[in-house]
Amino acid sequence: MATAPKPKSAYVCNACGARYPKWAGQCQECGAWNSLQEVAEPRRRPVERSVGYAGVVDSNKIETLAEVSPEERRRVESGIGELDRVLGGGLVAGSVVLIGGDPGIGKSTLLLQACAALAADQPVLYVSGEESPQQIGLRARRLGLSGGGIRLLAETCVEQILAHAEQERPRVMVVDSIQTLYTETLQSAPGSVSQVRESAAQLVRFAKQRDTVVFLVGHVTKDGALAGPRVLEHMVDTVLYFEGEHGGPFRIVRSIKNRFGAVNELGVFAMGDQGLREVKNPSAIFLSRHDQPVSGSLVMVTREGTRPLLVEVQALVDESPLANPRRVALGLDQNRLSMLLAVLHRHGGIGMFNQDVFVNVVGGVRIAETAADLPVLLAVLSSYRDRPLPLDLAAFGEIGLSGEVRPVPNGPDRLREAVKHGIRRAIVPKGNAPKEGVEGLEITVVRTLGEALGAAF
Repeated sequence: MATAPKPKSAYVCNACGARYPKWAGQCQECGAWNSLQEVAEPRRRPVERSVGYAGVVDSNKIETLAEVSPEERRRVESGIGELDRVLGGGLVAGSVVLIGGDPGIGKSTLLLQACAALAADQPVLYVSGEESPQQIGLRARRLGLSGGGIRLLAETCVEQILAHAEQERPRVMVVDSIQTLYTETLQSAPGSVSQVRESAAQLVRFAKQRDTVVFLVGHVTKDGALAGPRVLEHMVDTVLYFEGEHGGPFRIVRSIKNRFGAVNELGVFAMGDQGLREVKNPSAIFLSRHDQPVSGSLVMVTREGTRPLLVEVQALVDESPLANPRRVALGLDQNRLSMLLAVLHRHGGIGMFNQDVFVNVVGGVRIAETAADLPVLLAVLSSYRDRPLPLDLAAFGEIGLSGEVRPVPNGPDRLREAVKHGIRRAIVPKGNAPKEGVEGLEITVVRTLGEALGAAF
């Protein structure tokens, strides 16, 4: 009697998906250590690949770009304005959106609220691989959602999910989460690199073929990156990250990748008993209105996507008892803070070799752009000299290594946003000075760090 062939073992890197016939300590493709995991694939059935990831049936046809007729896809509003802003104006038919974030940050809550709003006029399918329908019903009742038009499916097999989706024909489908799914064509465990990659590929093909909007919920690692292969982020159209401090009331949804809108767009929510609530004017919550001017505090005007945003930068400079003074930055790049302090000493004549420097962006916002350079240095010097800056003063600008103050994009938009929130004075680079000025705003133009320090103090 013939025996079944012994399953072959292979080793797959959980960081990049590279395959190896035997285990090794380091992946030769991406350089990650101890990332190879054993998978067993005895007999792999051929996967139906009549179409590619983009859902094009006749993929062998070659045509010129001029022959392609661009079709304007009408966007569908999700019913949540801040989510629509992050997505670029609404949902695009056939798009795949990947949402990642820490456990308990509010990913499932936001999608359930969006599904409840969308189900009023179009079919919605909510696929759960982690929760039972009863648990989802309890959460909907706690949030005060009727959910009458939401169809629920508790399933983890991709083939079964797509079979039900073919019958239901939803316009919007939520899969929570992609790490719990598996395909019958592979023998590895759910959540492995190969399972995540192939399951996502089948869902992407379905979305493109049926013009269905698919939301994928993704887990994150302890480092904050999306779990699974990096190719997962390349396959989808939009990648959103949930951010927020644990225990804090505010949540931020940031667009990391978006084929249909601006990257780094920001949506702000407040978490409450009734779920996530939109924050229409986030600048108002990120500004701490002090009764009296305090040292080490200054308002900066940043820009996230298409939205100017006013946030407060706070600095604390104190004499250090350590041989190596500490440099702590929350919401900013710590290496950039060290560089700015070096520029302050070289071109401003102020050294902080024996001072601890702490910088914080109020509200848990992370600032990645260089417009924060000038307000950070002004706040640091204000704390160091114990000289408060005016409450109605704002600043922005990039600091170069030679001490010059460089312009940043969209200067006029930043100034107009500052005036709306009571700012009456602004220190800006020369390249950002508007030709006709801004009504109600006194603008001080600076070219070098020395000029900026003289204008502020």
